[in-house]
Amino acid sequence: MNKPVVYLDHASTTPVDPRVVEAMQPYWSHVYGNTSSIHSVGRAALKALDEARRTVADILSCHPTEVVFTGCGTESDNLAVRGATFAGRRSGRRHIITTPVEHHAVGATVEQLDEMFDFDVTIVPVDGDGRVNPDDIARAIALRPDTALISVMYANNEVGTIQPIAEIGQIAKAKGIPLHTDAVQAGGALDLSVDRLGVDLLALSAHKFYGPKGMGVLYIRRGTELVPALTGGGHERGHRPGTVNVAEIVGLATALKLAQESRESENARVSRLRDKLVAGVLERVPDVRLTGHPTERLPNSASLAFKGVDGESILLALDLEGICVSTGSACTTGETEPSFVLKAMGLPREWAIGSVRMTLGHATMEAEVERVLDVLPTVVERLRANR
Repeated sequence: MNKPVVYLDHASTTPVDPRVVEAMQPYWSHVYGNTSSIHSVGRAALKALDEARRTVADILSCHPTEVVFTGCGTESDNLAVRGATFAGRRSGRRHIITTPVEHHAVGATVEQLDEMFDFDVTIVPVDGDGRVNPDDIARAIALRPDTALISVMYANNEVGTIQPIAEIGQIAKAKGIPLHTDAVQAGGALDLSVDRLGVDLLALSAHKFYGPKGMGVLYIRRGTELVPALTGGGHERGHRPGTVNVAEIVGLATALKLAQESRESENARVSRLRDKLVAGVLERVPDVRLTGHPTERLPNSASLAFKGVDGESILLALDLEGICVSTGSACTTGETEPSFVLKAMGLPREWAIGSVRMTLGHATMEAEVERVLDVLPTVVERLRANR
C-alpha cells in the first residue's frame, strides 16, 4: 500500500498554484500572438506582457522598464554577474566581491570570470551561521577600488540564512559599486522592495513561489550598465532578446502577486510548523544540530545536521516512508562530499555529511510534521546502528 507523500522540499521547487494555471491558460491557445507584431493579435499579447511587467514592478517598488523577464533564476544571475562585470571592464574595473555560500548560478559564473576572463575575486567569509559581516565587504572594497560588482545572495538556498543586504547596499551605494543579489529563495517569503534593499540587480525564479518552471526575472536599476549575454532583437530592451513567453510571464506575475499578498500570514503559519519540526527533532534525536542562523532565516526552512550518519542515507530512508526532503542544496544532491555551504560555515565533516534540508510549503499541515517526527528518529537510529 502506497504511503501518502509528505513533501518537504519546497526550496527545490513548488507545485504550480491552480490560480496560476488558470491565469496562464488563455495565452497558450487564444492570446497567442508575438508581442513584437503590430497587428491586433500581437497587441493583445503585448498588453498581457505589459500588465505582467507592471505587476512585478509594483511588488519590487520599481519602474516597469527595470523589469526584465528571463528563462530562469540561473539565467538572471548569469546575466547580472557577467553583464555587470563585462560592463565594468570597459572602464578598467576587474574585481568582484562575493561570498563562499552563493548558489552555483553565481559561484560557477564568478569562477569562470576568474579563470577565463582575468577578473580578480575576493570571497568574503561567513560566520558559523552562514552570515556575512558587512564590514568585511567594506574592507574588501577599500583594498580594491576597481571593484566592478558585489554579489551577495538574499537568502541561502541550503540553510535558509538571510543576509544583511540593506546594510551591504548602503556600503555599495556609497562607493558607486553595483550590488547584485540572488533573491531566488526569497521571492515568496521576504520583502522585495529594491530601494529598501539597496540593490541594483535582483534575480527571481517563478517555480520557487508556485509559478511555472522556466521563467525568471532580473531587476536592473536604471543607469546600471549591463552587457547582454544574448544578442539578437530588441526584446526586453535589448537585455534578453528572443520571443517572449507570454503565458509563463503571466504565470510568474500572478504567482508573485499571490505569494506576496499572503506573505505575512503564510510566513507566520509555516514558521510555527517549522519551529515545531525543529524542536521535535532536537528533542527526539541525539547528536543533531540546527544549521544556519537561528532567527535570521527563511520562515519555511529547517536545515539540520546529524552526527555519525550520511544525509543521503536519511533522504533515501525517508523517501521509502513517503517523506521527501533533500541533502543540502538540491543542485548538489548525490555528491558524497559535505556541501560547500556547510564547509564555509566551518561545520566539522562528521556533522556536515549528515545534513538534511526540510522546507515547508503552502500545503504542509501539522499532521505531516507529526508524521516526520514519528518516522525520522527511528530512521536515524537504524542508520547509525548499521554503520
